[in-house]
Amino acid sequence: MMSSWQQKRIAVVGLGLSGQATVRFLLQHGIRPVLMDTRKKPQGVNDLALDKTDGLYLGELDANRLAQMDVLVVSPGLDLRHPAIRFAMAQGVEVIGDVELFARYNHKPVVAITGSNGKSTVTAMVEAILQHSGIKAVAAGNIGLPVLTAMQQDDAELFVLELSSFQLDTTTSLSSVASTILNLSADHLDRYSSLQAYSQSKQRVFQQTKLAFYNRADAHTMPQPQGLNQHSLGLDAPQSSDGYGVVERAGHYYLYLAGSELMPVSALSLVGRHNQYNALAAAALSLAAGADFASMRHVLSHFKGLPHRCELVLEHQGIRWVNDSKATNIGATLAAIDGLRSEVSGKLILLAGGDGKGQDMTELASTLQKDVDQLITYGQDGTAIAVMKNGSKQVADLQAAVKQAARFAKAGDMVLLSPACASLDMFKNYMERGERFAEAVREVVR
Repeated sequence: MMSSWQQKRIAVVGLGLSGQATVRFLLQHGIRPVLMDTRKKPQGVNDLALDKTDGLYLGELDANRLAQMDVLVVSPGLDLRHPAIRFAMAQGVEVIGDVELFARYNHKPVVAITGSNGKSTVTAMVEAILQHSGIKAVAAGNIGLPVLTAMQQDDAELFVLELSSFQLDTTTSLSSVASTILNLSADHLDRYSSLQAYSQSKQRVFQQTKLAFYNRADAHTMPQPQGLNQHSLGLDAPQSSDGYGVVERAGHYYLYLAGSELMPVSALSLVGRHNQYNALAAAALSLAAGADFASMRHVLSHFKGLPHRCELVLEHQGIRWVNDSKATNIGATLAAIDGLRSEVSGKLILLAGGDGKGQDMTELASTLQKDVDQLITYGQDGTAIAVMKNGSKQVADLQAAVKQAARFAKAGDMVLLSPACASLDMFKNYMERGERFAEAVREVVR
C-alpha cells in the first residue's frame, strides 16, 4: 500500500499530535506529503523535517489546492463540512484519517472502544488487564497516543484503541477482535445534524469486528444492521447463561462474565454505577482479547481511575470535592450523578455550565430536581441549566462557583464539578478546567 502512495499527491491537513505523527509516518515510508493547517503557528510544526515535504501552507484552507491532491489525511479536529474539504471531496479526492491509515497498514490485533462517555477509562482498564495477563497491549487513539506513533512500537502485540466519532468518520477499514459502543448521549450536535447522524458515526466501530458488545440499556449502541457475533452488557442479570451482567447472590452483587462470576461489585476500586458498567465492559473486551480472570480481578480491584473523571480532589471537614471536568456532555453528568448519589450522606452540590454544544439541556431537568440538592451554574450556557431547578445560583465563573459551594457545604456533603458542557468558552480544554477547579478548592479550604 505504501509503495502505491509514493506515486500519489498526499496532503496532511491539520498538524496537531495525530497530524504530526502522520507526517513522520509518511516520511519514514518515503512519501513526501504536503502539509496544511488552518492555524498560522501550529505548535511543534518546526520539529518536522520540512525540507523533505512538498510544502507547508498555513492559514485558511485553499479549496483549489486541496482539490489537486489524490488523498487528504484530515485531522479529527477538522470538520468534514468545511467548504474547502467538501469541494475537494466533490472533485473525487479521497479523505481519510490517521486511524484509517493505521488500519490499512496494521497487522496486529485491535480492540476498539467508542461511546459518548467512559471511553478513556475502559481503554485504560483493558490495556492494564491485558498487560497483567502477559499480553503487550498499547492504548492509543483518542486517549492521547497517536495510533501511528503506537504502531512504531515493535514489541506491541495488540492495540487498544479509544476512538471518537470524529476519528470514526474517516475510518472504513478497521478490523478488530472485539469492539464496543459503551453508550450514546446527545453530544457534538454542533458538528452533527442530529443524534441519528452522531449514532451512525459511532456505528462504524462495528464495521469489521469479530465480536461486538453493546449496552442493552441503550438501543443506540446496538449494532446496525444486526447479524454480527454480538453480546449485550448491562448492570442487570444476563439475558443468557453465557451472558454478561450483574447477578445477585444472598444480597451481594457480582460481575458475571460469559457464564462465570468474575468478582464482587464491592471489590471494584472505582465507585459509582457507571464504573461498574465500565469494569464489566473492560472485562468483556479483555476476555475476547485473551485475558485471564485473575488479571481482571487484580486490575479492577486496584485501578486508580483517570484524572478529571469523578476524581476526589480533597476531603476537608467532612466535605468531599470531586472533579468530573471530563463530563463535557449531558450523558456524562447524568452518569456521574447516578453513580455518586448513593455515596453522599448529605447534600449533593452540583457545579455545571460552559459551552453546551447545541445539546437539549432539558434532559437534565428530572435528575436536577430529584438528585441534586443545590445547583450552581456558570459560563456560556449556565443560564439554560439554572432555569431547570428552583433555588439555583448563577455566578460569573468557576472560581466564584467554588466559593459559593463552600458557603453551602457542610460535613457529609459532596461538591461535584460535572459541567455537562464543553470548556472552550472559558478554558483551553477540560483538563485546564479541572486543574482550575482543584486550585480554587484548595484556596477556599485554607
